[in-house]
Amino acid sequence: MKNHQPLASSALPTESHVPGAALALEVKITADLASVEVLHHSQQVTIMRNQNQANTVSPDFAQTSRKCPPFCIQPSELAPGVTTIAELEVLQALKKIHDGDASIIVIDSRTKVWVEKGVIPGAVNIPWDTLNIGQSDPAAVRAILENQLSVQWRDDFWDFDNVKTLVLYCNGPWCGQSSTTIQALLKIGYPAHKIRWYRGGMQDWESLGLTTLNG
Repeated sequence: MKNHQPLASSALPTESHVPGAALALEVKITADLASVEVLHHSQQVTIMRNQNQANTVSPDFAQTSRKCPPFCIQPSELAPGVTTIAELEVLQALKKIHDGDASIIVIDSRTKVWVEKGVIPGAVNIPWDTLNIGQSDPAAVRAILENQLSVQWRDDFWDFDNVKTLVLYCNGPWCGQSSTTIQALLKIGYPAHKIRWYRGGMQDWESLGLTTLNG
């Protein structure tokens, strides 16, 4: 059965998804949540935190200063109606997808070179430059909108009545790849209330020691 409840932290699972993990893991996600099962390319993956308490963030996300532009600090509120979320809400979305809710998609907006460094398990890579509406190949854009986001083309207009709830992220608060995608979608009429933005992205995800996979 599909679950179409809105994304809210109160709906997070409270049980452990690894047998015995609630007792075995010293570094949990929350006091009541040890790990979360997700699907990545149809394979089950367990998201948990790194148990090595001396672990440090990878060099790719340890850099504090990047040239701006283009690597400028993003606002906390990207656009009216778009909800900025954090790790627990991302995990909740992934859990819903794992449980069969096809109305949600978690999107990694980064280009291939970044994706190869690691991804959030369960996310689908839709690079920002393939969905740069007005700049990208129109046929490719239409295929993404229709086949992955459930937008429909009716009578020469986009129909957003049954679109998916999107959770988008990129590299972190200094990265504009996901925000560019969101702004492009808003310009063609994608409903803002159907968009969630994980501003912290990979930098925050890795800083908390959460599981990543090779892209």
